[in-house]
Amino acid sequence: MIRICADLESLSHAAAELFAAEALQAVQDRGRFTVALSGGSTPRRTYELLAREPFGKTVPWQSTHIFWGDERCVPENDPRNNALTARQTLLDHVPVPQKQIHPMVCDRFPQQAAVAYEALLRDFFPDGHPRFDLVLLGLGANGHTASLFPGTAVLEEQQRWVAEVSVADEGLHRLTLTAAAINQAALVVFMVSGSDKAPILRNVLKEAQDPHSIPAQLIKPVDGGLLWLVDRDAARLLRQRKE
Repeated sequence: MIRICADLESLSHAAAELFAAEALQAVQDRGRFTVALSGGSTPRRTYELLAREPFGKTVPWQSTHIFWGDERCVPENDPRNNALTARQTLLDHVPVPQKQIHPMVCDRFPQQAAVAYEALLRDFFPDGHPRFDLVLLGLGANGHTASLFPGTAVLEEQQRWVAEVSVADEGLHRLTLTAAAINQAALVVFMVSGSDKAPILRNVLKEAQDPHSIPAQLIKPVDGGLLWLVDRDAARLLRQRKE
């Protein structure tokens, strides 16, 4: 399903409203809400909105568990750290119990960090399925999502929930949820903004399946929903294709 919003601000409000609705429903149904946050610049405004009214009081923060879809292997105080950004924009401003915030910690040994985070997830989801209520994802201009990059070995992973990834262009390692883990979610939401994302968004949605080149095509929830929240600039080539 694709929902086209007027601009990034409208998209951010839509994402915040969806976050709140999914949280309330999950707590009503199961007593807790589990979400995997995205890094990148697009969700920043959504996090800022969630930290304010009305969401600051309507979201059941005391019953919310926060995870991440990926992380760079940098110190926790590094500006590139996804968890740091989420804390500064959202988590430091809402009453989520500290023990329910589960960042990916990866500042030195990526493989060990991946094993540790997977162990945490397997303890949290003891039935063998990482059933997040909500996973937020972005879309890179090269077709990556989370840290599932074109041509990397992690794209073939079927058993592991968390893997380490070496990103040569950045000169650093990352941790990422695998596609196999993400696809267990109840709802996956891509947030895509900006005219520069229009070509890759068209390719993900309209071109033949080539997940080794376009990893975002791997995201197909097996028993859940998939929603694309995109702004008009990002969707401009989709509209052209329809005309």
